[in-house]
Amino acid sequence: MTCTDSELLTVTAARELARRRLVFAGHGLPTLAVALARHSVAPEIETVYESGVIGAHPMAPPRSITDPILVTGAECVLSMAQMFGFVLQGGRVDVAFLGAAQIDRYGSLNSSIIGDWASPRVRLPGSGGAIEVMANAGEVFVVMRRHTPRSLVGELDFCTSPSPRRARETGGGARPRGKGVTRVITEHGILARDGIDDELRLIAVHPGVPVQRVRAATGWDLRIADDLAEIPPPDPEELRLLREELDPDRIFLR
Repeated sequence: MTCTDSELLTVTAARELARRRLVFAGHGLPTLAVALARHSVAPEIETVYESGVIGAHPMAPPRSITDPILVTGAECVLSMAQMFGFVLQGGRVDVAFLGAAQIDRYGSLNSSIIGDWASPRVRLPGSGGAIEVMANAGEVFVVMRRHTPRSLVGELDFCTSPSPRRARETGGGARPRGKGVTRVITEHGILARDGIDDELRLIAVHPGVPVQRVRAATGWDLRIADDLAEIPPPDPEELRLLREELDPDRIFLR
């Protein structure tokens, strides 16, 4: 079955959530990926939202992290201060999803500006809670809709959320307790890293994607795993769940 890039990214991200329990979901495709994982590879998964909703079980895709539909059927609702203080900073989140305009080889993220700080070409939303999420989640997944040298860069225009390595080197702020970014899921495949000093490397590609294309689309000299895998395409049941049950109005699967 053919699928869109959004469906491909969502299915790939959902599969990576196997054996995870408490997931901090960002808006958009991450929310959809967590829902798909709950219906497939991780039925016991619980979703946490920045708005303070813990164990969300919405009946339809929420349109934002503050959508009231998240409250219906949730395990509990906390204030944002309680959620950040007790759940996130308490080290209870297994995986968190973050978005970014740029990511570097060690998993630091830029969601603030593109261009020079004094006169940026583009102003972005900024950190929000991302720096606390990076510092306290066990690991972080990033879903990138576009895999280009402008998004996977050799050097960030600005560092909004530092990787554990960068936080250690600069000595500024709280040193992350978790691994930082361990998975980057793109239209070309999956990049991964493990230890604090490890670079992101290509561990899997989608069918028909040559390694040379991925390297050319990356802003640094991308390392390739010795056991590079090919990602199985979405199967009919995964696509049926997305199209008919989880996002029939294609709010996120644009």
